[in-house]
Amino acid sequence: MLPDMTTVVVVEDDDKIAAPLVRTLERDGYSVERFAEGLPAVERVTAGDGTVDLLLLDLGLPDIDGIEVCRAVRDGGYAGGIIILTARDGELDRVVGLDQGADDYLAKPFGLAELQARTRALLRRSSYNVTHVPAPAAGTASAGHPVVHEPDGRSFAVDVVARRIWVGDTELPATTKEFDVLALLDSRRGAVVARDTLINQVWDENWFGSTKTLDTTVGRLRQKLEDVGAPVRITTVRGVGFRLEDVRDA
Repeated sequence: MLPDMTTVVVVEDDDKIAAPLVRTLERDGYSVERFAEGLPAVERVTAGDGTVDLLLLDLGLPDIDGIEVCRAVRDGGYAGGIIILTARDGELDRVVGLDQGADDYLAKPFGLAELQARTRALLRRSSYNVTHVPAPAAGTASAGHPVVHEPDGRSFAVDVVARRIWVGDTELPATTKEFDVLALLDSRRGAVVARDTLINQVWDENWFGSTKTLDTTVGRLRQKLEDVGAPVRITTVRGVGFRLEDVRDA
């Protein structure tokens, strides 16, 4: 059972689905907040207090589309886990949701046991928001990988224990999947990581969604690294995969 400080926001307008879902999550020890519409959920998740750990999001909402909710909370700075709950049959909706920042999805009808398992797995990955850990000291990184330094003093480090990314004294915000992709690339810095390896380890070895989800995630990471002037960049090795390398070596 997880501590009651773990908060799950459920956005589902169908009472027959929401009620057993909320009961199950509460029995597992989560603090659950349920919304029947998307706009109030966006306001809650992006409130800035950092208390929401996981968002379970239905796509078919009465006020706005669930994909718009996903986009809005990510744009609002929410970096926790998002699982889409959808009754839509088309793969396109699932792919669009993942491209907009969702981490996983479940097609309705789904088993509560599967939902519980995916919830536990995603919360383990997104738990870096729970504990504050100071930026690594100069020249060190708790992840065990040397910190990259540039002559002008910028540094870059991925702390896999605290699940935090540092560029100098600035923490780089990242979604669960963005962090996992960057951490895997950083663990093999300078070497090419195959696309299949990234998909299998960050998503799932049985993943059957669009591989464009990986490209979208890498694209967002590139922009974030560039925006803060990080001394590393992600390069594409066409037909193979991606490589994280120092800017001076790129």
